This record gives sequence, C-alpha cells and structure tokens, in this order.
Amino acid sequence: MTDARPSTLNTPAAALGKVAVLFGGRSAEREISILSGTGVLAALKSRGVDAHAFDPAERDLADLKREGFARCFIALHGRHGEDGTVQGALELLGIPYTGSGVMASSVAMDKVMTKRLWLAEGLSTPRYVRLAPDQQSPERVRAVPDELGLPLIVKPPREGSSIGVTKVQGLGDVDRDMQEAVRLAARYDADVLCEEFIEGEEVTCAVLGQGADAQALPVVRIAAPEGAYDYQNKYFTDDVKYHCPAGLPDALEQEIRTLALAAYRSLGCRGWGRADVMIRASDRKPFLLEMNTSPGMTGHSLVPMSARAVGIAYEDLCVRVLAAAALDSAAPDAFVKERG
Repeated sequence: MTDARPSTLNTPAAALGKVAVLFGGRSAEREISILSGTGVLAALKSRGVDAHAFDPAERDLADLKREGFARCFIALHGRHGEDGTVQGALELLGIPYTGSGVMASSVAMDKVMTKRLWLAEGLSTPRYVRLAPDQQSPERVRAVPDELGLPLIVKPPREGSSIGVTKVQGLGDVDRDMQEAVRLAARYDADVLCEEFIEGEEVTCAVLGQGADAQALPVVRIAAPEGAYDYQNKYFTDDVKYHCPAGLPDALEQEIRTLALAAYRSLGCRGWGRADVMIRASDRKPFLLEMNTSPGMTGHSLVPMSARAVGIAYEDLCVRVLAAAALDSAAPDAFVKERG
C-alpha cells in the first residue's frame, strides 16, 4: 500500500492538538489495553504529539472536554471500549476519536450480529448456533454438536482476546465438555456462541482507511503451538510464530485481502480494523471469524507487523490512525450550527 493520503501521513504533530490516549478501562481485556495504550502513548510522544494517558476506569470522560483535549486515540479493548459506548460518549462531547463509529463498533463487537450481516452480504463465515440465556438448558446444549459437528468452538460473542473460549474436541465426554464450555462462556456474556470449527490455517488481515479509500495490508499467517492461539500465547509467550509475508499463493493472499475489505466495508468500519480469518485445509477456502475495530498495539500485535511489511513504522502507524480521527456526527453538527 503506497498511496496513503497526505492528510493522514503528513499532518504536523502540532495540528493534532492535545491528544488523550484512552486505555485501561473496565473490560476483561484491561490488561492488554494497558499494554497497547502504553505503546501508542510512547509512539505518539516520539513523533512530537502532545499525548496524555487517560484511563476511563479512573477518570470521568467529561474531563476530556474540561481539559481541552482535541482528539482521542482509543486503545481500549472489549466492552466499554470498542463496543460503541465510549464512541457514543465522545460523539456527545464532540471530540473526534480513532477507529469506527458508534454503529460499526457496536455491530462488530457482537459476533452474532456480525455473522448475520456478513451472511446477508454473501461473505463466508463458519456456521453457528446462538444460545440465548433461555436456551442454555443441558438438553439444548447437548444437541449443538449434532448441528455443527465436532470439534466446535464455544465463546462469548461480545468478548475478545480469546477470553472465555473453549474448543470442544469430542475426544472424551462430549456432553460434559459442552456443558462446561457453555458455563465458562456464560460467565462473560449472557448469550453464548457455538461455532463450526474450521480446520486449517489462521491468518489475519488489517485494513486502513474508509469506504472506497480503504486498503488491506498484507496478510499475516499465525502458527501457534498445537493450534492453541489462546490468551496466554497471544500476549505473553514467544511460542507463536507470525509470518508476514504469509507465504500464501498470490491468488489466495488477494482473495483474503478482498474478503477482509468487503467485511470491513459491510460493517461500515473506518480508520482501521483487523479481520481474523481461517483457511479451510480441505479446499483452501477462507472464512471470516471476526472484525476487530480497536486492534491490539502490543509487542505481539499484528497490525503493526503488517504495516511494517509495507514500510509503515509503528510510530507512523499510530500518527496515521490518530490523524484520521473523526466524528459520526460532524455533518449534523455543521447543519445545526448553520441553522442556529
């Protein structure tokens, strides 16, 4: 990707104003958010940006307005961070923020809603069963493997970072394993998502920009020990190997990038995002798993790795994302001012 717009790559640091880097928060992904936000804060400061740490778990968001922040870099993960709630608060405060707007953030955070939209758009995603709170009886849970086959994945649909996720292998007591997996997922979410397991390679594809100008970055292939790309391996070990270039055939790489772009645009995402994809071993068909609208920016994170492959340094990526900060409500506000 070489045709980045000057307005986002060459914006002087002073023009970005006083910036709050939002990280921490109250979600189950607080620990990872702190790692991401710390890295982003240091990166922005290294480029001369007047950036400051801001933890919404410890401070009132109204302080952003009182203290004159011009824009926010959202490095929050999970609930109250990338689910549209903090985006809505910033809309009301009139402070531009990074990443997707309220609706796209809310829909992308809910993996069931995301699947429904992608299926309506004809995009490939694994088959699934949603278990609402009144559909989690032992009898209903016991029937899920008959519908999806084994192995299968059980997860909370509104969490990330592999929190609360279980792979039910079907090697032992399937009923016991299913009941335990559903109970674990239900600790994090009222609904439970059971998903067909796609046997094959896991990859991810980052996207920058908005609408017709959005562009997919190179694909990253993930090689986890015994396929266990879980919370611990994602962030706290060096056992997982990442390959970028991914080493895929050119046609497959392009197919995945095209799929990621379609997934991103269908949700109405903007700024940046990252689509997680499985490549089915039997026929090399890619399947969308989820869209991350506030991707990780830790030392193990994949968007910076993909950006480096096209010559965008971590620090420049942070500035680029920040410079694209926006409000959903910008046009209506202008109309109100004109009417007033």
